[in-house]
Amino acid sequence: MAEAPTPPTIERSDVHTVDDERFSRENVCLVTGAASGIGRAVALVAAVNGLTVVATDVDGDGLDGTAARAAELDAEGTVETVTADLRIDGEMDDLVETAAGRGKLRFLANVAGLQHVDPIDEFPMERYDAIQDVMVRAPTYLAKRCMPHLREAGGCVGNMASVHGHYVTSDKVAYNVAKFGIRGLTQSIAAEGDGDVRSFSVSTGYVKTPLVTGQIPDTAAQRGISEREVVEDVMLGQSRSTEMMDPVDVGNLFLVGFSHLGAHLNGGDLLFDGGMTLTYE
Repeated sequence: MAEAPTPPTIERSDVHTVDDERFSRENVCLVTGAASGIGRAVALVAAVNGLTVVATDVDGDGLDGTAARAAELDAEGTVETVTADLRIDGEMDDLVETAAGRGKLRFLANVAGLQHVDPIDEFPMERYDAIQDVMVRAPTYLAKRCMPHLREAGGCVGNMASVHGHYVTSDKVAYNVAKFGIRGLTQSIAAEGDGDVRSFSVSTGYVKTPLVTGQIPDTAAQRGISEREVVEDVMLGQSRSTEMMDPVDVGNLFLVGFSHLGAHLNGGDLLFDGGMTLTYE
């Protein structure tokens, strides 16, 4: 029986490094959702690889934890934290201005996410709107505001998508719609980047993050099954892999996409789902 997963601590040995001349403190990587989970992992991987990271979230305490972990890892780069609400344009304007003031704004990682579990006929629209605001509108707005800087720097946008941007599961309509939308945004940026700005998305199955572990009880209650069955049958049931990814695994994928190794990755999606969407028994 699979044990209920817990978000792991990122160690220096977990972080992949790429020898890329752009990975230096003069270049800035703006990361949303950086207080925990995948956002924290992307921020730490970027900092260990020498970038100046501007990490943002609504959770100021969580951001402090990200910055402290970067220091513990002796990151070659730095992590500067900015508490911001991605539902407020003015706060995003200030966020981009701060990032641009720290060096050459070259990388944008849209990672922030929300979740809610309910069938469509019971889904609270205020929660639906919040999820779309944070997971579709905010990435679009940040891309809009960052594009002039990215064009000048020859930059790149990485967007956190999901297997749910390829196929869907029940009771997650807002999340499903958002992840299909973020893939559309990724391709739109590529179409308009004129070769100066690249974009890519990352689609994974279930990852050991607070967002995922926090939805296990709701999913169990919604489906009338045990929490262990949620992990084994719902989250891993269709996967050929028997374990969830760690957040740092996803952070490393963002690093590859941002690096010279991703030079021909433009508008594409890095699908690392353990075979969940493309295989069957």
